[in-house]
Amino acid sequence: MDCANVPASSRTLSRTRASQTPSVVAVDGPGRHDHDACVTTLLGRARQSFVDKGLKLTALRLRVLEEIAASHDAMGAYDVIERLACKSGARLAPISVYRAIDALQSAGLVHRLESRNAFFACHLPHTGAQDHIALVCEGCSSVVEVPAGRVYGLIETAAASSGFKLRAMVAEGVGMCRKCQTSMCATAGEARA
Repeated sequence: MDCANVPASSRTLSRTRASQTPSVVAVDGPGRHDHDACVTTLLGRARQSFVDKGLKLTALRLRVLEEIAASHDAMGAYDVIERLACKSGARLAPISVYRAIDALQSAGLVHRLESRNAFFACHLPHTGAQDHIALVCEGCSSVVEVPAGRVYGLIETAAASSGFKLRAMVAEGVGMCRKCQTSMCATAGEARA
């Protein structure tokens, strides 16, 4: 990876933000998202989650979380390794990053996007009992979590009625986010003019 291609937001993520913990994600006007507030909230939750679970939030785990949380996109472990190498000049062993990601998943701060073998930051505080669906935008690659409602219950019912014993369930949706839909409409309008 060429370090010049690492997004500026990823290169300049501040470690001092973790001490500030706003209770809500700030939005500046219609359609504008204050991602710094989003990350700040997540880092504050990370510290508390690790304490609550009796785990240690090491410097590497924090750096990996910051990197994954730098956008709302999913990224693979090797993407994380490359981005961290661009910042520090030193390339980490993949096993170290995978272990950090495993710890972050255990703490409920990072989820795996099964369809892409990638990881995304969990910006919604929820317990394991609250099911969510990951929605992935084909346009900008952003990932959002939304409440699953009755989806998982319906899957369990269907499995049970066919005598199937579930080991795991994954619900992911792929499509276009509102921002990309609006952008496509604007582009289509320009093409017609």
